[in-house]
Amino acid sequence: MKEQVLWKTIRRTLLLDRSPWLKVYADDVELPGGKIVDGYIHLETPGYAMIVPLNEKNQIGLVRSYKRGVDAIDLQPPAGVLEDHDPLETAKRELLEETGCQADDWFPLGKVVLHGNYGGGNAHFFLATGCRQVQEPDSGDLEEQEVVWLPIDQVYSRFVRGEFRQMGATAALGLAFARMGESGIMTNSMGGDRPNG
Repeated sequence: MKEQVLWKTIRRTLLLDRSPWLKVYADDVELPGGKIVDGYIHLETPGYAMIVPLNEKNQIGLVRSYKRGVDAIDLQPPAGVLEDHDPLETAKRELLEETGCQADDWFPLGKVVLHGNYGGGNAHFFLATGCRQVQEPDSGDLEEQEVVWLPIDQVYSRFVRGEFRQMGATAALGLAFARMGESGIMTNSMGGDRPNG
């Protein structure tokens, strides 16, 4: 691959500050050829951790709640904003708060930026296996929530039909399915109908 040069930020101007949830900047940037682009939008939002929890029955735990971004009742894996800057500790806290569960094993699935051109926060994805309920869920969130445990094959079917409408949920589930496929969990839970990938 051809080596490429990073853009250089010359000046950053704050346009909107709705801390702690959103900051919008206009960046003046210099491209590798020397061209200057004024006012390139850059977004900052808090990072978060999202967990795909798997229990001993090979069921995936999802949270059903109203999500303002899709303006609908939606399903997604449990997630929460990074408050202490340690993604794994945030993931453990959010799993406990939102589902009432703790997990035996944790597998990091990756870290992604929410928007390739404009930024946003980083999403940290985890697969948590051996989940067991140790308390009642207590998310403390604004919205009313319900924890739903569905068999892997049902969640996978919803995934391939495009029924998950939030980018983070889609990415986390896709990475979790890939990891479960590598470890044989998908094959065992779907009667040998392992997805290709």
